[in-house]
Amino acid sequence: MASEQSDDSSLHLPQSEGQLDLEHEKDLEVQAQEYVDRVWNPETSGPRPQSCPLEPCSEQQLRSSKSSGSDLSVKLRTSQVLPGESAQSGLLSLPWELVLEICSYLDARFVLGVLPLVCRTFQSVLTDEVTWRIRAQKILGMSYPVLEGKDFDWPTACIELEEHLSHWSSDDPRAEHFSLSDGHFASVDSVLLVQNASLCISGSRDRNVNIWDLRRLGQVREKVLVKTLGDHPRGTHRGWVWALAAQENMLCSGSWDSSIKLWDLASDGAAVREIRGKAAVLCLVYLPDVLVTGSYDKTVTMYDPRVGYPVLSSRKMHSSAVLCLAADHRFVLSGSEDRTLVVIDRRTNHILQRLQLDSYLLTMSYLNGELWAGDKWGLVHVFDQKDGNFQHVKCFNVGHRSQLTGISHSLGTLYTSSTDKTIKVHVPTEPPHTVCTLPHGDVVNGICVEGNVLAAASGSMSLEIWRMTK
Repeated sequence: MASEQSDDSSLHLPQSEGQLDLEHEKDLEVQAQEYVDRVWNPETSGPRPQSCPLEPCSEQQLRSSKSSGSDLSVKLRTSQVLPGESAQSGLLSLPWELVLEICSYLDARFVLGVLPLVCRTFQSVLTDEVTWRIRAQKILGMSYPVLEGKDFDWPTACIELEEHLSHWSSDDPRAEHFSLSDGHFASVDSVLLVQNASLCISGSRDRNVNIWDLRRLGQVREKVLVKTLGDHPRGTHRGWVWALAAQENMLCSGSWDSSIKLWDLASDGAAVREIRGKAAVLCLVYLPDVLVTGSYDKTVTMYDPRVGYPVLSSRKMHSSAVLCLAADHRFVLSGSEDRTLVVIDRRTNHILQRLQLDSYLLTMSYLNGELWAGDKWGLVHVFDQKDGNFQHVKCFNVGHRSQLTGISHSLGTLYTSSTDKTIKVHVPTEPPHTVCTLPHGDVVNGICVEGNVLAAASGSMSLEIWRMTK
């Protein structure tokens, strides 16, 4: 009997710390997989409502400019040679319509950066907003931009448009493609370009965060993978790495293990600190004066990175998981599975708006008060901010068949990625014109664009890089 009692008691001995860790990590993966199956699975996006816009007919969208360009050119016909300039010399004696036609064969960056130095007349005309508005309309022949504020930078927009089209609009795009598949052994879910796109950071379901040196791409016998962050034998984190953000040399990674880890890229990726949360970290925004996190438990939390990352605010803004974030010096924007977009005033920490949407947003791109976001049906939504008030102004079907997982926009560019296994390159017209589609063999979980580099996180355990060439 004594022996039987001894055997029975051994069944109730406390589990080792390692066993508990493994069980906890298994629970985290179950939770994460359930979330992915519900929110990110292409088969669960469901049918689009009848109110959704139809897919654009892209081959009919880029057409030559008609009335819009001619209306504006009237303003140039009255242009006069400035006092002190010779009216008889070279180009200055030609009609300005012909001068601008000649300039249209030169790169916009050269026209803006060099020709205004030739004389004051060139400086007057070639730095005029109307000149660049006409040039953009001749390139596109479509409604552009979608939103035009009083400070819209037409010269920069023209430069971006021309370079963007030159990279992607030919049958043989001027971009080198590299597939980096030797760093992760599970789906890559997050990607971030840092340090002027010389480095790329990737986060994966293998729980690791990797650093890649893109300057080594294409070099013989050069290993692009630099290192895996952290020194834990089972991974950088104890759960899937779902979000990345950076500010200067400081990198942060958010995980399903409810932690945010900070790393110093200037010190070879040395660990700086760990912030423990209460739920899985699904999205991050990192600004000089605030680190914002969105989590699985419906909470938006703000930390102050200037004084050791104390919590400035932590509130349940939604009735379901926070899926995406954006922020600037005035606002924090959070999108949730509850199909709402919440606008928070950073100065007062009050909710300014709660916009109810037809579907939930999964990804955001926010620039100068203009928010472009992608939803579960693969649609692109545009929100405009005026006097602190955000309005939903446009909804576009850009040709994706399921959830949008990434979006990046600027004055002259628009990129989208989806669980339909494609990345699409567009011009941000109304509606967006799709310049080309980059097919992939698996779902694309996110994108990041900086400078001349496009990086994508792939479900096929790889990091996909396109480097645009001149």
